Amino acid sequence: MTFNNLLQMIIAALFFMVFTFCTWYEGSEILDRPLEWKYSTHFTKVDDDQALDANDISNFDHFVYAAKFKPLFPFFMVLAASYLIILTGYILFKRSIKKMALFLLGLGVLFLLSTGFVSNSTTVGGNIFTAFFLIGGMIAIIGAALYYFRMPTGLHTEV
Repeated sequence: MTFNNLLQMIIAALFFMVFTFCTWYEGSEILDRPLEWKYSTHFTKVDDDQALDANDISNFDHFVYAAKFKPLFPFFMVLAASYLIILTGYILFKRSIKKMALFLLGLGVLFLLSTGFVSNSTTVGGNIFTAFFLIGGMIAIIGAALYYFRMPTGLHTEV
C-alpha cells in the first residue's frame, strides 16, 4: 500500500467517524419523540401494547431516525463508508482487471438492492438515500463495465 492510499484511508476513516458521531447525536432526538418510536425503532421492536422508556431505545435506532429526518450527516457517513469500501477494493484488486470489475459490479448490485429497502419511505431522508443508492449503483455497474472492457495499455494504435 502506498503512502497516498494510506493517507486517503486515514482521512476517509476520520471523516467517517466524525459523521457517525454527528449522525448518532442528531438521531438521539428520537428519545424525545415517543410518537415516532413505532415507525423509527427497527432495532428496538416497539409494539402498540408494549410500554417503553427512552432508555430502552437502541443506539442503532438513532441512526435510523437521523437518516429519515436529518439526512445530511447520515448521507456524508454513507458516502465516506462507500469511499472507504471502493478504496479498499482498489488496493486489493488493482492488479486484476476482472476482480476489480467484479468487485465494482457487486458493490453496484448491493447499492441497487439497498434502494429497495428505502424506496418506500415517505420522508426526505428516504428519498435522498433512494436516489443515492440508485445513482451510486448505476455508476458502480457502469464503472465495472468500463473497467472490464477498457483497452489494455500498449495495444493502442494511432490512426
